Amino acid sequence: MKLISFLHQGQATYGAVTGQDQVIHLGAHLGAQAPDLQSLLAQYMLAQAQALAASEAPTLTLAELELLPVIPNPGKIICVGLNYHDHVRETGRELTESPALFVRVANSQVAHGQAIVRPRESHRLDYEGEIAVIIGQGGRRISEAQSWQHIAGYSCYNDGSIRDWQVATTQWTAGKNFWRTGGFGPWMVTADEIAPDQLMTLTTRLNGQVMQQATTAMLIHSIPRLISYISTVMPLESGDVIVTGTPGGVGNKRNPQVFMKPGDVVDIEIDAVGVLRNTVCDD
Repeated sequence: MKLISFLHQGQATYGAVTGQDQVIHLGAHLGAQAPDLQSLLAQYMLAQAQALAASEAPTLTLAELELLPVIPNPGKIICVGLNYHDHVRETGRELTESPALFVRVANSQVAHGQAIVRPRESHRLDYEGEIAVIIGQGGRRISEAQSWQHIAGYSCYNDGSIRDWQVATTQWTAGKNFWRTGGFGPWMVTADEIAPDQLMTLTTRLNGQVMQQATTAMLIHSIPRLISYISTVMPLESGDVIVTGTPGGVGNKRNPQVFMKPGDVVDIEIDAVGVLRNTVCDD
């Protein structure tokens, strides 16, 4: 099942995408109990959503909707740095035994089809294609063996980065949290559609040119390892998002360097999920 968040008559809601572009408005049926996707996951209502998606007729089309980031209101967005060998090499950094973690805030994100915003303060706006994992059942100190049971689904993510602000200090928070620089979407594919340890291919295209490509087999710290490690530090909760890292090929490390500019189109594709597409505009 593909689940989206969107605006309908000025209100944030959610639904299931069926066929090419038909949408079943799940929020119209379940909103009293679960007004958004985060609360749907927190109430363990995915099975009810699936039953409705199988029985209800679509009333909306994808083309007419203004999408929101898949989980508009996550409790936390935990991002993983330096999680592919080729990206570690191109940055000249040391491989660490434990995952390198940082946090994004929700309003640093945009949805599929919206413009990523290049700020006035810097033109060094870089792409980072990544696989996002959305937590279903929360927990603390989750074992790697049990981690798959805690995944609600997967989505595409562009961890857009303002490079000079990112490297200005030893901490990356500033460069990773400029307003509306990260893309999240277009939807969440539920975990029952993607088998545990299924090989997924991640591709980033800038104006149609492939800039990054990798598979989940190339992750330094696997998805189960990330869930186990992060949940040791803090309890994971329903709707939390883990952004699993970007492969080599970022624009900042190319020769010559490539940064996103107004008018560009950037696609993040995961073969088992779909394509996140954003344009770029100036603030």
